[in-house]
Amino acid sequence: RELAGQHYAIELLDLSDSFPSGDEDNTFTGNVNNEINGNWISAPTGSIHEARLKAKVKRRLRKNSSKDSGRGDSLSDNGDVVRSVVPPTSPKGKLLNRRSKMGKGRGLPKKGGAGGKGVWGSPGEVYGEDEVDVKDPNYDAEQENCVYETVVLPLDDETFEKTVTPIVQEYFEHGDANEVAELLAELNLGSMRGDVPMLAVSLALEAKASHRELTSRLLSELCGCVLTADDVEASFHKLLKELPDLVLDTPGAPQMLGQFIARAVADNILPKSFIDGYKGRVDCEYARAALDRAAVLLRMSRWTGLRIDSLWGSGGGQRPVNQLIKEVNLLLKEFLLSGDTVEAERCLRELEVPHFHHEFVYEAVIMVLESKGDRTLQMILQLLKSLCASTVITVDQLRRGFERVYLDMADLSIDVPCAYSLLEQFVEQSFNAGVIDKKLRDLCPCR
Repeated sequence: RELAGQHYAIELLDLSDSFPSGDEDNTFTGNVNNEINGNWISAPTGSIHEARLKAKVKRRLRKNSSKDSGRGDSLSDNGDVVRSVVPPTSPKGKLLNRRSKMGKGRGLPKKGGAGGKGVWGSPGEVYGEDEVDVKDPNYDAEQENCVYETVVLPLDDETFEKTVTPIVQEYFEHGDANEVAELLAELNLGSMRGDVPMLAVSLALEAKASHRELTSRLLSELCGCVLTADDVEASFHKLLKELPDLVLDTPGAPQMLGQFIARAVADNILPKSFIDGYKGRVDCEYARAALDRAAVLLRMSRWTGLRIDSLWGSGGGQRPVNQLIKEVNLLLKEFLLSGDTVEAERCLRELEVPHFHHEFVYEAVIMVLESKGDRTLQMILQLLKSLCASTVITVDQLRRGFERVYLDMADLSIDVPCAYSLLEQFVEQSFNAGVIDKKLRDLCPCR
């Protein structure tokens, strides 16, 4: 080259893969000289070191080209390695994929949807009937026309009582006779079928009047679908024989059994000749009392129009509100005459209306205000204290009863001018006796 009128001969260092001597990875520490006008001068050390690094990277790329040819590595201008990722879906990626193609796959179904791991066939495919192989060693010609049915063993005495008793007790809670009929139809009662009415009546004798009414309805519903008239008649024959044992647990069993017999005759599930068949042939006094009770009720229904179907009454909340209010007032008046707290508690329980006890509290307080006497106040206070202590009347029902009185004081004061003073006196004594709390006492209205 011609530079400033002079010719300079520059002998550049060969930066190829060959080195003067020694290992390729060893660092070259010798001086590289350039000749200018016959004089050798030293070349810059930094450019030589940079060129050597680039050559080293090129050699490594050539060594790994056979292994990583699909990755598309390249070298940038500054010596850095740049990798271009090949998409796996491209033809180049599939061609260079070294994974085995002889594997079983991931178990996915084929395009038709009929394959895949654990799949029996395409959706909606209907299989034909399996043909019996006559040459099968386990083949039996007699089994071809066999019909298999589920066999339910008949109930014995012990199993019958354990199985049917919970069904009847649950019926006393929900009152659905159809459910009882379905449950009994699933059982193989066998010879124990006639004991169903006997067990139901025995449980009802120890229950409430509303449960006895449900039992009479149950017998009427079961007769014809689960039971026959002969089963019902046989059950009442057994009940008359078992009366001496039933009286030990339920003293009023003869009268109640007589009512069951009269109700069954009225519902046409027991023949009218049932009572006549025992005339002159009864030795047990309890059985005689039951039959006499049934005969009297049937004669009363025939002559006076007594409704046998409402013999047990309608229990609980099935009665009208006006009827419940009348019974509550009658209960309170009888208590003021007798003063028997235990009898009043028993009568209140027999009403079977725990959700309506606030009406009892309301009527009791109104009776105190209208009586204007200290005797009525003390007796009602004693009754409420006893009922609250025995948890017959809950705190919520007691509070609702007093709050109803507080709201009606404006109207009550018209009929009873001194109602406010009497109410304050009764509320204060109720608080001192522990019947009501301080919060309910403070809500008492004042004139």
